Amino acid sequence: MTKSDLVQKVADKLKLPNGKAELIVNTIMDAMADALVKGERIELRGFGAFEVRSYDSYEGRNPKTGNAVLVRPKRLPFFRVGKELRGRVNHRDPNGDSPAGRGR
Repeated sequence: MTKSDLVQKVADKLKLPNGKAELIVNTIMDAMADALVKGERIELRGFGAFEVRSYDSYEGRNPKTGNAVLVRPKRLPFFRVGKELRGRVNHRDPNGDSPAGRGR
């Protein structure tokens, strides 16, 4: 799914013009990005949580030449999937029905 697919889903669900749906999607994504830049954790119950993890510098290797290179410290966003989403992905088909033979 792309961002434009998500905008279209919001527009269809809320019966809004695509421009307003795009504003909603952009506002949510900007708010989430701003929170992560500030080092805040984002938790969406039933979906998952986003947080920023810090990594120390280390000595790596250039895969082409084999030369040692210093990799600077960095901060990267990390997503941890929620229990409900994990269950939906692993135990249900896209229509939400239980797969045959699983007993769910």
